[in-house]
Amino acid sequence: MEIKQQMHGAVTSVKPMGPVTGDDADALRSTLLRTRTKSLGRLVLDASSVPFVDSVALEALLDVTEELGQSGQALKLCGANELIREVLELTGLAPMFEHYADVRSAVRSFM
Repeated sequence: MEIKQQMHGAVTSVKPMGPVTGDDADALRSTLLRTRTKSLGRLVLDASSVPFVDSVALEALLDVTEELGQSGQALKLCGANELIREVLELTGLAPMFEHYADVRSAVRSFM
């Protein structure tokens, strides 16, 4: 899995390319936690190129969200397809994330 990053002023978007499962989930977790220092914890996870996630990926996202939340920082989710949104709803994790249609609206939410 490739992970792309882009700065949008003081916000960083992280875009995984492909399904997020197993070892890829650990790589995504590490990338998000490392990246938070560049943007003072203002992170957007662009899921527009992620067809699905497994339970390991959900746990990784939850870990990152909880760690960021302890210091008043936030991980915002955008571009999630219907399957990912449904999985988040069914697992009860949807309220843990602010959801946006695209990167631009997620980035603007930090202002």
